[in-house]
Amino acid sequence: QVQLVESGGGSVQPGGSLRLSCAASGITFSVTTMGWYRQAPGKQRELVARISGGGSTYYVDSVKGRFTISRDNAKNTVYLQMNSLKPEDSAVYYCNGVRDYDSGSAAFGSWGRGTRVTVSS
Repeated sequence: QVQLVESGGGSVQPGGSLRLSCAASGITFSVTTMGWYRQAPGKQRELVARISGGGSTYYVDSVKGRFTISRDNAKNTVYLQMNSLKPEDSAVYYCNGVRDYDSGSAAFGSWGRGTRVTVSS
């Protein structure tokens, strides 16, 4: 059974930083491309970053240069370091496997509870 547990969200001022973590179980983590998704109120969930099992990364344009995705295969954990946060980054952040690189569709139907990030002055 797939379990994804996100943590590390919170409230910060613009320009601040947060580090999100996602612990995964029930999957062959080391070979799974993992992604961080976010969903803002009234908007669809979107993929913001992904990392392959070998460490290749991709970022959506709006977070390039500010967010860094990484993984620890020994701990079955994926991270998202978020710097220079902007109010538009406010959302609930989720992790999941990435099924399709073009569409960003998630690999697993089971989602965690997510972790909320609020960027506000």
